[in-house]
Amino acid sequence: MELEVRHLRALCAIADTGSLHRAARQLGVAQPSLSTQLRRIEQELGGALFVRARTGCRPTPLGRLVLSRARPLVTELRSLVTEARAAAVGGRQLRIGSTASRALAGWLRRLRRHWQEPTLHMDVSANALLRMVADGQLDVAFVHEVEGCPLRVPENLRTRVLIAREPQFVSLPADHPAAARPVVRLSELAHDRWMIDPAVDGEWAAVRRMLDGAGIDPPVLHGDYHTAASLVAIGEVVTVCQPTSPSRPETAVRRIDGDPLGVRLLLAARTETELEGVYPHLAEAYREVARQASAYREWLEELVL
Repeated sequence: MELEVRHLRALCAIADTGSLHRAARQLGVAQPSLSTQLRRIEQELGGALFVRARTGCRPTPLGRLVLSRARPLVTELRSLVTEARAAAVGGRQLRIGSTASRALAGWLRRLRRHWQEPTLHMDVSANALLRMVADGQLDVAFVHEVEGCPLRVPENLRTRVLIAREPQFVSLPADHPAAARPVVRLSELAHDRWMIDPAVDGEWAAVRRMLDGAGIDPPVLHGDYHTAASLVAIGEVVTVCQPTSPSRPETAVRRIDGDPLGVRLLLAARTETELEGVYPHLAEAYREVARQASAYREWLEELVL
């Protein structure tokens, strides 16, 4: 077997995510297929590239050597393809990475007035997006940093803070007794099932601290937030959510008493010039969605007063 670029991409994904399962999801392949591919690569190179443990995968000395040569090759090829595609259509295409945000649609709409259609790469992991910017795979990334869980910002990146502390709210069924008031006490949700996405960097640790601080130990399900929203709507779970999340007929978005959970919103790029070109459009889009979310708008008005 001859090594190909796709093999190098797989090795980088395993190292970056620290898990065959997460790497397979990132690459869009089945985990058994990725495991088989890794065994063939290791056979070709003559040794184990990763140590597999219950806590995940970490590179062996041989793995670190291979990765040190693979990363520049993968990055250079991605840049070549991106630049060639941009040149073919006569201009530069802005490559954006983002964690989930209600401001994203408005930001993209504003950017289209200045660039041709931007590309978008979504990921629940802010650290993964920051690595992609540092490696030249993305131009900018809009990410959130969970309070108490600092992101690993590569040294070659520049950042700009959009919101120093955005409080996280709770989404609960509209007929939940606690939804009758604009502010919910965590003690009122002590016997509800919570759903948390553990793939979001720092999220589970921060929510666990919040629940422990309130002296409650509710049952917790792990899953993505799209699924969580569906389960909230049918009364199965409650979940933390961004304050810009809209309330719907079957759900209610409420502030948590004392604002115990917060995130910092950041924009990252390799140069100040790249930041300056897109930051004003993001700030305008965020203000727009903040005004549309009544509970968050009231919170902001209280803050100003």
